[in-house]
Amino acid sequence: MTFARRDDLLGDLFRTPLDPGYAQAAARRAATGEPPPRWGRTARAVTLAAVGFLLAVAYHQAVAEAPSASRARDDLVADVRTRQRTAEDLQRQVEALRAQVDQARDDALADASGAAQLRGLAARSGTGKVTGDGVVVRVVDAPPQVDPVTGKAEEENLGIVLDRDLQDVANGLWQAGAEAIAVNGQRLTATSTIRAAGGVILVDFKPVTSPYDVSAIGPPDLADTFSASATAKRFRRYVDNYRMQFGVKARKNLTLAAAPEPPLRYAHPPAASPSVSPSPSGGRR
Repeated sequence: MTFARRDDLLGDLFRTPLDPGYAQAAARRAATGEPPPRWGRTARAVTLAAVGFLLAVAYHQAVAEAPSASRARDDLVADVRTRQRTAEDLQRQVEALRAQVDQARDDALADASGAAQLRGLAARSGTGKVTGDGVVVRVVDAPPQVDPVTGKAEEENLGIVLDRDLQDVANGLWQAGAEAIAVNGQRLTATSTIRAAGGVILVDFKPVTSPYDVSAIGPPDLADTFSASATAKRFRRYVDNYRMQFGVKARKNLTLAAAPEPPLRYAHPPAASPSVSPSPSGGRR
């Protein structure tokens, strides 16, 4: 019986959610045309006026702060561009001074073979500018897919070029016989790194963006050897499956700039170890 009464109570609540007293008052007001109490209309009007006032104040504040926010953004953009131009000017000065140092070194060396040997070592280590025939491998991000219903670009794009993709291309070129490689003008050395940070690919801590041109100088058959490699075949599958762009072109007279001079590291002899006393048998302990 207890369960039956509980079921009836729940049924009554669902059937008549409004209290009977409120329902009777509403029915009586609707039948007689009696207006709602004056205090209710006054409270409603005051509430609407307060909400409207708050919205107007918020709108005026947003409009007043918009120019200052836009000015701050424009100032930041201008500052970034100024610093980029300064960095480019400094880089050009570094390259000019490096050329002067190289020329002074060659002039100071009496032995021509010694100067040629130094230039060869600099070219192989990446700290010297090189020119020759080679290949340019271009990898480009796939365009974002657009939803046909909403017309908006989808957030997930599987055709974005990743840092490991550039690593694979560089390693494939080394394996194909490349003697010097640069990614968007950044020369690779034995200590170079290609990694991602915050969605940006960094080559030796310098950002590079799509399209990515991996230039390499090497033997005459470098383009054909790389095109037939497993790396190139995998990227062609990326083109078919993810709409990534990939191309290999042989180039004549490529010039790859020198990489920045690596920081010097000095080796020091270890501290003198205490002398070892001979054992009675004449040998060391």
